[in-house]
Amino acid sequence: MWLLFALGSALFSGLTAVLGKRGIRTTDSTVATAIRTAVVLVFAWAVALVGSSTGGIGQITPSTWAFLTLSGLATGASWLCYFRALSLGDVMRVAPVDKSSTALTVLLALVVLGEGVTWRSAVACALILAGALVMARPQGGEKSGAASGKGGPSHAWLPWAVGSAVFASLTAILGKVGIEGVDSNLGTAVRTCVVLVMAWAMVAVEGKGPQVRSVPRDELGWIALSGVATGAAWLCYWRALQEGPASVVAPVDRLSIVVTAVLSRALLGERASRRDVAGLTLSVLGTVLMALPAL
Repeated sequence: MWLLFALGSALFSGLTAVLGKRGIRTTDSTVATAIRTAVVLVFAWAVALVGSSTGGIGQITPSTWAFLTLSGLATGASWLCYFRALSLGDVMRVAPVDKSSTALTVLLALVVLGEGVTWRSAVACALILAGALVMARPQGGEKSGAASGKGGPSHAWLPWAVGSAVFASLTAILGKVGIEGVDSNLGTAVRTCVVLVMAWAMVAVEGKGPQVRSVPRDELGWIALSGVATGAAWLCYWRALQEGPASVVAPVDRLSIVVTAVLSRALLGERASRRDVAGLTLSVLGTVLMALPAL
């Protein structure tokens, strides 16, 4: 049964980006992130409650609260960047660059934490970063200054996707450095609260509050479904880890990148070139290699 939950986690994770893309055709990406986070918050605390994790909230030290807040800010920045990238580029190309955060986390852990790197993780990092680079480069007939569907450069999405990966890596490092003795589900729920405050603060600072009331109903539905998909992925992943070996659950979950590619073609009509397929293959091979048990 745990394998079905792991597959469900990969499916819902893959759906998150595709559904989110459908919700930001005309809606501002920051506004969409704020709305989506409100939905995700419900699921985050549901996971914490189901896992009986909330009892430990009174035992969190001030220093851990500080790192939870910093980690939440990094998560919020990652989500804001990711949705911005999705609003400017194809899901099939944004996702592999975002998923390069796995490799960046290993590199940051080496520099910041002094953690060692095995040959397996080094090869995995190289494959993931190579896949992201292949996907990011301009392709046949495409120029970096060419107009995109929204009137901007065709590669305007790239800095935002890279930012998403960098901040996602920082989230992991901050968690490793200062968040000790806190149940992971409780930590996720607290971080999501920080993300919610950050996202809505960005909406207010940028003067986009009035846009919240004018979000088209169909796009609002897609944004909400994207949040539901994220929450469902978390629930499935948590259940799979409860019953199955992490060494198998993790690789299955991270194959969500394949689900994203398939669904972006089926639901969004995005076409994959040979270079896209090559880059995706490299990213998947690297992700699976990194997730496998040590040989």
